[in-house]
Amino acid sequence: MSKIDARNGKGLLSGGLIGALGGLIGLGGAEFRLPVLIGLFRLPTLEAVIFNKAMSLAVVAASFIFRMKTVPLETIFDNSYIVVNLLAGSLVGAWYAAGHAMTMSRKGLNSIIIALLIMLSIVMLSEAFIGLGNSHTPLFESSVLLFIAGLICGFLIGIVAALLGVAGGELLIPTIVILFGADIKLAGSLSLAVSLPTMIVGFFRYSQSNSFSVIKNEKSFFLWMLLGSLIGAGIGSLFLGIIPSNLLLGALGVILLISAVKTAKHMKSN
Repeated sequence: MSKIDARNGKGLLSGGLIGALGGLIGLGGAEFRLPVLIGLFRLPTLEAVIFNKAMSLAVVAASFIFRMKTVPLETIFDNSYIVVNLLAGSLVGAWYAAGHAMTMSRKGLNSIIIALLIMLSIVMLSEAFIGLGNSHTPLFESSVLLFIAGLICGFLIGIVAALLGVAGGELLIPTIVILFGADIKLAGSLSLAVSLPTMIVGFFRYSQSNSFSVIKNEKSFFLWMLLGSLIGAGIGSLFLGIIPSNLLLGALGVILLISAVKTAKHMKSN
């Protein structure tokens, strides 16, 4: 077996495992994919972010279609004010962050990415022990305060999504549940509706970078890893609800924290 075939095989396997992890909790798995792309497959940081962004875009688009059976488009349209509110902030955040990532030093970008990975780990661990809440009522009674809070949260989530190349569901879902009082299943679909345009903006912004050539240069590897991610996400979704969500979120939080540490060690060695 050639080195290229072996690498593609690893991409298929790692994509499947990551996709299954994401499918179990309704995420694209990009937050776990980035450390693998940097640590295992040795992609430079910015190239790994762009690669991850392209992969996330494809996986989230497929997930959005699959979820239509559970949450129909009519329900999403009925709650479109939430999507519009968060998008108003996330699109600006994604454009801003992607532009700065292209001009930022590799050392500075590495430091920010490690910090964001640790932050996402803390978010998952907090959700595991504290929970998302079940009040189903908005956090603020004032529609003005609610809209402003949505703008701020959307902006910050857009920044995280652009810098890590992720969909942002791990932040969007708790935001939608806690801030707007939405049901958890509905929040999952609404987060995808916010993620898709946000990722497209970040992806378009990154297309102006020389590092965007990683998509063409790694085309074969990309397709194999994407196939694995889609298969894994489908398998993971079949087991959705079997494993307690708090136990799963706690385990994933620990895995993400370990990934952040390993990513930091790899970046220091280069």
